[in-house]
Amino acid sequence: MTTHRSSFSPPPGDPWLTIGEHTFRSRLIVGIEQYDSVSVVRDVLTITGADVFITTVDPDNRRSSLLLSDLDNAIDLDRFVWIGTTSFSRSKDSALRTAAILRDSLGIRILKLDVRGENNVPDNRQTLEAAHELRADGWALMPFILPDVEMAMALQAAGCEALRVMASPVGSGRGIADPGPIQEIIDAASIPVIVEGGLGSAKHVALAMEMGAAATLVNTALVQAKDPMKMALSMRYAATAGRLAYESGPMPEAVAV
Repeated sequence: MTTHRSSFSPPPGDPWLTIGEHTFRSRLIVGIEQYDSVSVVRDVLTITGADVFITTVDPDNRRSSLLLSDLDNAIDLDRFVWIGTTSFSRSKDSALRTAAILRDSLGIRILKLDVRGENNVPDNRQTLEAAHELRADGWALMPFILPDVEMAMALQAAGCEALRVMASPVGSGRGIADPGPIQEIIDAASIPVIVEGGLGSAKHVALAMEMGAAATLVNTALVQAKDPMKMALSMRYAATAGRLAYESGPMPEAVAV
């Protein structure tokens, strides 16, 4: 019997996005804004295999966060790709102020752009307006939007590096409420699509990846789990399994007889 050597290589190590000298490999991105423990942030980033470190400021001084100096003492932050986020912003102007602070204080030029209303839902119109201004200023952008293919294409045309599409309300744990519009964006976009918002369990992450998402982003699901570290590990495996399933070309559903 002839033995064939497998050429399999785990896809999580393959780059899915490159911006300048920065390469994104992990298919699971982890938000850290909700943590109040440096050791927990360290463990979550390690267990999930994250290669992105997300930091922000709140220009309206409504939220506090861990000190970067404390994090730097516990974690080798140099091994991460640093990106900023405007997740505390509730207007375009607030997002622009946040971006300026992140650039001037930390030298960050990659931005997880969020412009959300008071209901914590993305404001697509203000997001597009902010994107045009930030792109003109040289920012690399990953904007967060409600699933709307026309808006997604407008942001792609504006030069955004990736799109982040809301699966369900942030922090809801409802998973992918309506897969159709998200699938339409994934199929239409020529830049990576990240699914986030409401991903409350490993099955939600796996489904997003099976749909063809380049990556998923989780936050509240880990914070609120009874065992955050086990949930973090399950999310990592789910992202890997979902991506493998997508790339395998799964069998079509059988026609009922």
